Amino acid sequence: MTTNPTPPAALARERVRHPLTVRRLRVLRRARLSARMLRLTVGGEELAGFAAEGPEDHVKLFVPDPVTGELHVPEAGPDGLVRPAVPPTVRDYTPRAVRPGELDLDVVLHDDRGAVSRWAGDARPGDELAVGGPRGSVLPPAGADHLLLGGDETALPALARWLELAPAGTPADVLVEVSDPADEAYLAPRPEHTVRYLRRGNAAPGTTTLLADAVRALPPRDGVGYAWFAGEAGSLVPVRRWLRASGYRNNVKVDGYWKRGVVALDHHAPIDPDDAG
Repeated sequence: MTTNPTPPAALARERVRHPLTVRRLRVLRRARLSARMLRLTVGGEELAGFAAEGPEDHVKLFVPDPVTGELHVPEAGPDGLVRPAVPPTVRDYTPRAVRPGELDLDVVLHDDRGAVSRWAGDARPGDELAVGGPRGSVLPPAGADHLLLGGDETALPALARWLELAPAGTPADVLVEVSDPADEAYLAPRPEHTVRYLRRGNAAPGTTTLLADAVRALPPRDGVGYAWFAGEAGSLVPVRRWLRASGYRNNVKVDGYWKRGVVALDHHAPIDPDDAG
């Protein structure tokens, strides 16, 4: 934790807006990164102009209907996406990497996979999909003396982006809850980054206190820090409460990427029922 007796003011994070665009693409390649992590490389002519500059950027991945096999895609309107007559099959994902004509999307294959995760697990080169967004990027904070980052496997793509985009020389403590030791090869930290993996063994995802316990046990750091966590919403509530009561108070962002027992969780929604702020 930070040793500041008085919480500092909020650090500035630059926002970059992007034109809202929906792109029809195809699967180019697939690669199994671990037992639970699959990389889909997608692309096509419509990928031209795609930009994702922040560590937390997300796109909406539209895939064919699991029953009819039809791909229902919204159109981009002046006020946002215009939904088609048939509700699309969609989920948010972090753009892991973008190259000319190619976009990498890394998908965690849950045991109780939803429709998009099932599609991803079965996807083959040539399969159609669509990607909407991102509508904007939020860059890493300017002036942070150190970073505290963490989450479960679903946060790994964003954590990798954080480590790539963090200013050179900025120390970062990274806490990652995993079940598969193979996931521990996913991140590529720099010398100033300290990564600690928290193995949950046979415990179901989202049922442990590993992240909360590890955050509480961290030694204090001097200076102004910024904390970012993402993963299963319920397990992150105590993490957020601890950070909000610490020296990170005004520089904390915690995103619930998914929640046990909930289909298509809105990751923009507050995760803590006792504090919607």
